Amino acid sequence: MFDLVVKGGTVVTSRHCFRADVAMCGESIAAVGEGLEGRRVLDAEDRLVLPGCIDAHVHLDLPVGEFRSSDDFASGTRAALCGGVTTLVDFTVGSAGTSLPEDIRTRLEAARASVADYALHGEIVGWRRSRAGEIREALAMGVRSFKFFTAYGASGRRTDRGRLLDAFGVLSGVNALALVHAEDEEIVTALQGELSPEEEECMASLARTRPASCEAAAIHDVAWIAARTGARVHIVHVSSRDGVEEVRQARRRGVSLTAETCPQYLLLTEKAYAEAEGHLYSAAPALRTATDGETLWKALASGDLDMVATDHCPFTREQKRWKGSFRNLPYGLPGVETLLPLLYSEGVAKGRLSLPALVRLLAEAPARINGLYPRKGSLLPGADADLVVLDPHETWTLSAKALHMRTDFSPYEGLAVTGRVCATLSRGELVFADGTFLGHAGRGRFLAERS
Repeated sequence: MFDLVVKGGTVVTSRHCFRADVAMCGESIAAVGEGLEGRRVLDAEDRLVLPGCIDAHVHLDLPVGEFRSSDDFASGTRAALCGGVTTLVDFTVGSAGTSLPEDIRTRLEAARASVADYALHGEIVGWRRSRAGEIREALAMGVRSFKFFTAYGASGRRTDRGRLLDAFGVLSGVNALALVHAEDEEIVTALQGELSPEEEECMASLARTRPASCEAAAIHDVAWIAARTGARVHIVHVSSRDGVEEVRQARRRGVSLTAETCPQYLLLTEKAYAEAEGHLYSAAPALRTATDGETLWKALASGDLDMVATDHCPFTREQKRWKGSFRNLPYGLPGVETLLPLLYSEGVAKGRLSLPALVRLLAEAPARINGLYPRKGSLLPGADADLVVLDPHETWTLSAKALHMRTDFSPYEGLAVTGRVCATLSRGELVFADGTFLGHAGRGRFLAERS
């Protein structure tokens, strides 16, 4: 007799959909099959049973100028579980004056309140060859991916091409993954320098000064350096048709490169900046056109893009209060709780994605890319018992007031959604069911020992 059986649902993997029961013993999946019996049973009749989703790009409790992102590790992981996301990958907060091991220890302390399991990317600020030793220490501490920026020079976060070449060589030597925020700093600076005083005060100037060519140029440069060094590279938040084409070309040349996009680039367009509250949509990369969005959907279906993450970095209306310029805003949008519902509703229900593709994009691929598979992102016996039960028929209207993210607005306010999370299990524990959160702060684990 198993401890718990999720019974009678349609099990979805990255390859198949089939009716089956999923049985758990303790924190692990024990069996997938028919007629399984458990001491406790969770009825999934007429519902979908998916592996827990992985949001591999979030920014909880992140200092941004005078503000901090409004979700901390307790509230952000709580919201994630309510939306079917059972694992998150956040970032250390890097600086030129601290070491990577110091940054990791500081972040782990902040993350102790997590409800969901989590891993960390190491943020690289101020690369120098002496940091090679820090990379080795970080690997020993369980951090195996490292983020670089090709923009944000004014804040000191940018790594220029020369230092990027050196850093990628180091990462290649230890088989670590480089994550890159790819925007060309010179293009952004030049375009911002050409703005008139009136354009400076216009929210639409965000898109004009961070165009698709800015993203594509940076991906092109990063891919060349990756090819030169043999480094594994992951491009975060690809937002444009031009960016997708650079990803395709790099792969044709044999570059070891993966890439993600985010729901905001699939569903929103730059027209949002013209709205009365257009400043609430401040983010980088900027929102694009409907044509870019359709290209991204097709790239997800074809495999040209590997996964979807949210870049969850929420702020409140007060934090995003307009102060006269698009530059005087914290950049980031909420999304961790709405990742699965939006991808199901706008992707699967509208025929853009298959159910197996949904699992590939939200569970298996992010697990594989981040070294967490098959412990996470699968329904294989022995994997952590992270499951989501989704009602594919329920319709509801998305509203910030009904969500658990600690912000008072949603970019998708009023959107009619098909498909709703009924239950979430994390390591065999029912942490969300029928609209009620059942977990507790501090139960999340740091995934230091990756598969």
